Amino acid sequence: MIADADDIIFNVCAFLSTLFVLEYGAETFVKHTAVVAMRIGISPVLVALFTAGAEWEELTVVLGALAQKRASLALGNVVGSAISNVLGAFSLGLLFYERGRTIAFDRSARIYSLLLLALTTAVVPVIYDSKPIVWLIAGPVLIATFCVYFGIAAAAILQGVLTAPDSDSESGSTSEETDEEDAATSTTGLLSGQQSAASTRRHSHSLTYHTAYLLFGFFAISLAGYVLSGAAINIVDAVDISDVLFSVVFIALATTLPEKFIAVVSAHLGQPGILVANCAGSNIFLLSLCCGIVMTATEGDLDRGDIELFEVPVLWVSTAAFTLTVWFGARFARWIGAVMLVAYVAFIVLEFTVVHRKN
Repeated sequence: MIADADDIIFNVCAFLSTLFVLEYGAETFVKHTAVVAMRIGISPVLVALFTAGAEWEELTVVLGALAQKRASLALGNVVGSAISNVLGAFSLGLLFYERGRTIAFDRSARIYSLLLLALTTAVVPVIYDSKPIVWLIAGPVLIATFCVYFGIAAAAILQGVLTAPDSDSESGSTSEETDEEDAATSTTGLLSGQQSAASTRRHSHSLTYHTAYLLFGFFAISLAGYVLSGAAINIVDAVDISDVLFSVVFIALATTLPEKFIAVVSAHLGQPGILVANCAGSNIFLLSLCCGIVMTATEGDLDRGDIELFEVPVLWVSTAAFTLTVWFGARFARWIGAVMLVAYVAFIVLEFTVVHRKN
């Protein structure tokens, strides 16, 4: 028993410490990718689309779980993170929105929310129906859907139909080389929480410097994703709980912390567009690319447990509530945020006490 307890404590510590490495690697990768892209002439709005709302840390956890033959852990993380982004992050954003100002969601926010609802409506029945032939077809289709979404969104942003996922009316790019880091950091400043500090740094590093950090960040999130998945597997095996339960609750909560932080900060600064696009972009990434990779790699072979019927409607209903709030519920946003947060707590409690309770 003592040995088992030591193993559990060790893996819990490994899980928590690796989580910090994962978040640091994601922040480093995103920030320096933005700088490198701007240096080589890629549009800042495309950089914003590529970096904001893209769940790179979630993708590495998914790939790490798949590499260790735990597809149930990977899929549970996708579904749990998608639920957490809406009921957890978006709800906090609504609650912490700047006092005294009425929330107003613009056209871009409404389009992003509607795209997410359409994708979720199409994906939800496929997630639950894990027949090999269904997933064999759906997996590549979802990956292709992500590519199409990226291309259409990029074109719409460049033509002014949409705003970039983390852009606002007061932030723009600068053509002066000494300000490149500041412009790129404003693309990802909410992620790091250091936008104001970064604006005071007026020096410029070489392209080689930023490329090296980009590669370092990519290596860090790749390694951390694999280790985090391994630690999660060891914890699940040691305490004998469901892969889906652990990933839907614990891994999802841990890996969506940046989204919750961005939601609170953007809302407090009175930027509802960032709040919506962060949530919608993250979930589109999860339900298209990440989910498509899981389906393609497994073809429905989830030997450690399927997604439960309870979790599928929660995902769709929460997304529908998100879309309705953006389109029609701005006046009642804080009340809706409170209801969503309570619903998320209730969801977690029911996961333990009812859905995955062992007889």
